[in-house]
Amino acid sequence: MLHEYETSLAQGDVLARAKAFFAERVPHYGAYLESESATHATFRGQGGEEIALAVMNCEAGTKVRASSPLYGQAIGRFFSTLPAVTSDGRD
Repeated sequence: MLHEYETSLAQGDVLARAKAFFAERVPHYGAYLESESATHATFRGQGGEEIALAVMNCEAGTKVRASSPLYGQAIGRFFSTLPAVTSDGRD
């Protein structure tokens, strides 16, 4: 399933937060960094399940896309930790 979110954070800040969140805040199902670049990170977790996360610039800040068959709930929790962009473009 594909999840999307827009945040006012910079791309690098989103990726740094994702690395910490998926390694530390997902009990029993931690997912650890497998590969990364300036615009993406992939994580490997329980049973080899993957989380793929990409960031791209958008008008209001950064658009974050994440996909995983097992970690959908954890992705939603991660997105809830990011400052949202309101309709007027402010946090």
